[in-house]
Amino acid sequence: MAEQGRWITKDRRRIFIKAGGGKGKGVVVAAVAALAVAGGAGGVGAFGGAAGGGGAASEALAGNAAGDVVDSLPGRSLKTRRAEARESAKRGKAKEAWSRLKFKELKREVRRLEREGDCVAAATDKVREFLTRTPCTSLDRMVLAVGDGHRNAAVVSVVRVGFRSKKQAKDFEAVEAVQGSGDVRPLDIAAVLGIAGLRMTGLHYESRADGTGMVVAEADVAAGHVDQGTLDALADVAAYLPVK
Repeated sequence: MAEQGRWITKDRRRIFIKAGGGKGKGVVVAAVAALAVAGGAGGVGAFGGAAGGGGAASEALAGNAAGDVVDSLPGRSLKTRRAEARESAKRGKAKEAWSRLKFKELKREVRRLEREGDCVAAATDKVREFLTRTPCTSLDRMVLAVGDGHRNAAVVSVVRVGFRSKKQAKDFEAVEAVQGSGDVRPLDIAAVLGIAGLRMTGLHYESRADGTGMVVAEADVAAGHVDQGTLDALADVAAYLPVK
């Protein structure tokens, strides 16, 4: 019997979201075209991470070796940490949210819609066609670097597309979720964070409705080691943070 779920496309990669999980959230179980492992320091890993070597990358991850991350939930399971961090994010308390996952924010960049055509320019394929017919009213994109204070770090991307009505947002989600339909691209990580060679794989992904808008968050390794469960939690929590 075929697995229940749906295919989506993130950054032109086909990803299968398995049905199930808490509160109706799917679980990513497969992707076509995972990144190849690059050799040498600063290489990109199979799940998209890039080592924070010298130059601009080191600056972006500065302060991530201080061992100063506060664990606000000592001894708690990842499931508990994730739930508590999500509630902190809903209250707009980013620092508290990250500390519940044993991370701290290292760097942040936010870009907002400036021209009417920004949404279309940032989109691809059928998503672009939809936004041409149904213009967005807002496009907020945020990218963050977070670290555990011991040289392990992740990059988290959040994209929120706003519309005039909930129906338009729902129609947008229906298009965006279809395999091969395209996407609204996240901010360029090399340009805004100074971490070259890192691509968001879409393997750790969370989306949700937000009034008349739709929010998509993704997380990937930037340096060292961050396990897959934690990356999923980072994306989940980020989806509830205000983009500012």
